[in-house]
Amino acid sequence: MTYKLIAIDIDDTLINDNKEVTPATQAALEQAVAHGAVVTLATGRAYASAQALARQTKLNVPIITYQGALVKNLLDENVLYERYVPQEASRKLYDYCLEHNLHLQTYIDDKLYAREENDKLRDYAKLNGTQYYIESDFIKVIEQQTPKLLIIDEPDYLDKVAVDLRELLGPEVHITKSKPYFLEIMHREGTKGHALTFLADHFGVELSECIAIGDSWNDHEMLEAAGLGVAMGNAIPALKEIADYITLSNNEDGVKQVIEKFVLNAE
Repeated sequence: MTYKLIAIDIDDTLINDNKEVTPATQAALEQAVAHGAVVTLATGRAYASAQALARQTKLNVPIITYQGALVKNLLDENVLYERYVPQEASRKLYDYCLEHNLHLQTYIDDKLYAREENDKLRDYAKLNGTQYYIESDFIKVIEQQTPKLLIIDEPDYLDKVAVDLRELLGPEVHITKSKPYFLEIMHREGTKGHALTFLADHFGVELSECIAIGDSWNDHEMLEAAGLGVAMGNAIPALKEIADYITLSNNEDGVKQVIEKFVLNAE
């Protein structure tokens, strides 16, 4: 099989625990492109955050951001695919978070907004290298179009919240975890799987000719959509169970190993 499109998650997949793309992985990305493959990023991060990493890796293609709710060109920043959280769902989510004293944040025009400043927001912004804005009258922000809303709390509690929200918000939204402490809410077509399907069509590539690489449950839709779904060695067990192949960890250049084995055909 000749693989023509590779979609790679960023955190705990492309970058190591030091938040770096290693020289070895960078070289493999360049070799894959020289070999004729399209290499893209598929991340829950906002576009601005993903864009900075994509430029470091010298990729110049559309990238999948906000879990799949936004696909945007790096070169001209043209939006190719966009799905907003339904307004009714956003308002219900806002009321639920107020009632349960949950930290909720959202993104408007690629800017991060929250109702109040706290450690959850500061830690998130530091982790993602993101500036944030405070809007005390948060309903003004909630009533604007957004690709993603995000709740930050303890993992076990978020699992219970997710059950409540699936019942409250219904099938029009997609709810997933990007990390144990992050519960993310998008449009039902705002998944990495939907975005990968769109990009494959955009480039005239069959899904069977695609590789998807990830580490967390928010990657499962694209692993299932791709012809070759790859879980990192450090991936959660549930993702490894559905993967076609398990590579090395993000600290062992797992992405490089996939490219060498399946794109460059080097065993």
